[in-house]
Amino acid sequence: MAQRTKKVKTENKVTAEKLEMLVTIVGRNKAEYFADLIQSFDVNLQASVLSYGTADAKMLEFLGLSNTEKTVIFSVIQAKKVPDAVAALDEKFKTIKGGKGVAFTIPLSSVIGTLIYRFLSNNRTPVKEEK
Repeated sequence: MAQRTKKVKTENKVTAEKLEMLVTIVGRNKAEYFADLIQSFDVNLQASVLSYGTADAKMLEFLGLSNTEKTVIFSVIQAKKVPDAVAALDEKFKTIKGGKGVAFTIPLSSVIGTLIYRFLSNNRTPVKEEK
């Protein structure tokens, strides 16, 4: 008896790079500089939010800090570019006067729509429309 092989229909899946949310917290006076630096890593979407540090006056005095005005920069970046971006941020945090900051990433598990994904990942491959 001959065995029948079942044909399995494969779905069209976008096999591309994973994305992560890079969160960077810096002093307000350096926010534009750091946003430009992050954008150089093919980041198409960034949102900046004004914020304040949470340390109390005694702690600020102890650390020799006076300004608690911060900016939180949310950036969507390709996972493969995260190590280079974080290394560049770390270098600037250490070398720029008044450029201290914190950066971390959060992996994104999904994005709705191919066009949105391509925009966020800076993928400029043309999309064919089905008719």
